[in-house]
Amino acid sequence: MPINTTPIFTLVDSQTKTVDWNQLLTEILTAFDCTTGTIHTLDPNTNLLHLKAYQGIPEFLLTKMAVIPVGKGMAGVAAERRQPVQICNLQTDESGVARPSARDTKVEGSMTAPLMLDGELYGTLGIAKSIPYDFTDEETDALMQIGEAISRKLVVQPNA
Repeated sequence: MPINTTPIFTLVDSQTKTVDWNQLLTEILTAFDCTTGTIHTLDPNTNLLHLKAYQGIPEFLLTKMAVIPVGKGMAGVAAERRQPVQICNLQTDESGVARPSARDTKVEGSMTAPLMLDGELYGTLGIAKSIPYDFTDEETDALMQIGEAISRKLVVQPNA
């Protein structure tokens, strides 16, 4: 079944002053039939990812996810590699990409994509399902296109 990304791009294009990060994340999670997600933006001066929006994350994990160094955890690895990182089942994964506390989210199928535009990194977008799941190439491409649209907004409005 094709992913309907139209509402996401409409929302990104319509927000001219500041981005409603939570509304944007809700639209993305709905389009991908996911329960949990995060949007982090990159501070290029510190090389740290800062949490802008989240959904489905237990409160006790927020302090660990508020600021993430590039290279650490799924978001940090996606940022470092500048390519999507996915895990079919976070609960049983032994790759070392996800941090041990990630299991506390209770999600299984998860993917984090870098927010990229013209070779520059602007942050990360993570989505997850409550079941084991391998995201398709079509879904991965769609998430990267969404990341590009978000990055365009961050270039125009760095503090959006």
